[in-house]
This record gives sequence, structure tokens and C-alpha cells, in this order.
Amino acid sequence: MSRPKYIHLNGELVAWEDAKVHVSPGAFKFGAAVFEGIRGYWNPEHEQMYLFRLDDHMRRLTHSQVFMRFDSIVDTTEIAEQTLELIRANELRENIHILSTTFVDGIGGPSTSGPIGVSITSGPWAGAARIENGCSAQVSSWQRAADTALPMRVKCNANYQNGRLAAVQAEADGYDTAILLNSRGKVSEGPSMCFFMIRDGKAITPGTSNDILESITRQTMLDILPEMCGVEVIERDVDRSELLMAEEAFFCGTAWEVTPVTSIDRVPLGTGEVGPIVKKLQQSYFDLTNGRTNLHPDWLTKVY
Repeated sequence: MSRPKYIHLNGELVAWEDAKVHVSPGAFKFGAAVFEGIRGYWNPEHEQMYLFRLDDHMRRLTHSQVFMRFDSIVDTTEIAEQTLELIRANELRENIHILSTTFVDGIGGPSTSGPIGVSITSGPWAGAARIENGCSAQVSSWQRAADTALPMRVKCNANYQNGRLAAVQAEADGYDTAILLNSRGKVSEGPSMCFFMIRDGKAITPGTSNDILESITRQTMLDILPEMCGVEVIERDVDRSELLMAEEAFFCGTAWEVTPVTSIDRVPLGTGEVGPIVKKLQQSYFDLTNGRTNLHPDWLTKVY
């Protein structure tokens, strides 16, 4: 990703090279921070940038701060406004990724809960080849952290070490990414994305009690699979052995968008190619996020 001119730091536009925080606060030492990844899609025909589900991301950022017991809760309405200001200042007119973070900027032990800093970054984000060609996944030997250990439904920075270990192992073993099981041996999610599989023409995904993030993109899939693709969605437990019975599968998330999974543990799913339902879902999703359909206009925030 190329570097933009500015980031937003603690309420001010700051040159990229001058945007610094000290190494001693709780955010650096203990991962005491929460964040939202948000996508912006540039539509050249409309000459418009659309931010996808910005309001939903801001609501979740508020909930995450409350859960983390920060001593003050940053107004996410202001963060949303600053995000628009930042994109305009950087004069971005291409697909982008935005990272909005609130973090413990105070020095102390693990229980330090303030003061709170805010950073917002935005920059170009090129499409990944895996979106078109699919990816391979390994069922990880690392277990998804249980809700009684870490709040995986909250976007806390520290949570992502669990998935990082699985991703690093998978790549070292020759896979593109991983699928984690939870403490009950049921399928949970990927390192930073939710999981769906297609069986008998229906989409199946682990429920929110399987130690997954309450993902905004996942909720989008629950809505548009029936609406735009005519595919029924079932939320339930998924066993490891059931994975290899899938005809198709995909990961979804802000960064992963809709990424086909073409093999698991080196066993091809279906034909081993990107399947028809996932292809249709991808087209529907990108029509939606790029403002090419009138469905759910409330999910799109115009930048310019």
C-alpha cells in the first residue's frame, strides 16, 4: 500500500511521517486498543467514493471501547467525520482501506484504561489475486480462543495474535491461510475473517456462539445471499469432518471481501475451482459496495 499524505491523529491532520506515539503506553505493551477496518470503493462512473457500512462500523467501535472499559469513550460520530476529512485531504480516488483505532495512550500496568488516543489511516488497497482465483486453507492446530478467555466478538487488537499464529503456521506449511476450531472442536472462523460453506445449494456458517467476530461483512452475507442470490442461509455448528463435504466455501470480511476457498487440507472442494454460487455472490457484493445497485443505499456513505 502506498503511503498517503496525511493521517488523523488525536483530532488533527498530521503528515504521515510525523504521526507518532510513544512505545510505552498500554496500546503498545498490552494490545489495549480497538479498531475498525472500513472499505471505500471508488466508482469512476459516478465520480464518487462509497464507504461501506460506515455507521455500523462506528457503532461497533463504540461497543468495543465500552467493553474494554476505557476511561473515556471517544465519540464515533466525530471519528466518522474525521474519516471523511482525511480521505478528502489525501485526495483518494481509488479503492481504499481505512483503519480507525482508539487506544490506551497512558503509561502503566495491564489494567491502565486511559487516557485514550485516536488514529485514522486511509490509503489505496489493490484487489488481491485470491479474490478471483480462490485460496487454500489448513485446519489449524491452533485453537480459537474461547469467549471465557478473550472476547473474540470484540475487535480488540490483542485478539488478533491468536489468528496470527494460525496464519503464520498455515503459510509455513504451504497454505494460503487457516481455519480455526473452537474449544468444542467446532469450526469457528479464519484468522481475521468469517467462514461459509455451500452444501446442497445452501449456505452454512457457524453461529455467533462459536467464538467468532460479530462481523459486519458476515451480516451482509446473511442479508444478500437470500436477497441477491436466492440462496438460503443456515447458522449452526459445523464439524471439522463436514468441511470436506462442501461443494463450495468462502471467507468474508472487510479485508477479505468475498474470497473463495478452493481446497481444505489439500482436498479440493467440488471441482477445485471457484464455484457458481460464490461467483454470483462476489458479483452481487461488489455491485452493492460500488453503488451499482439501489439495494441498501443506507449502507453507503458518499465521500465527495
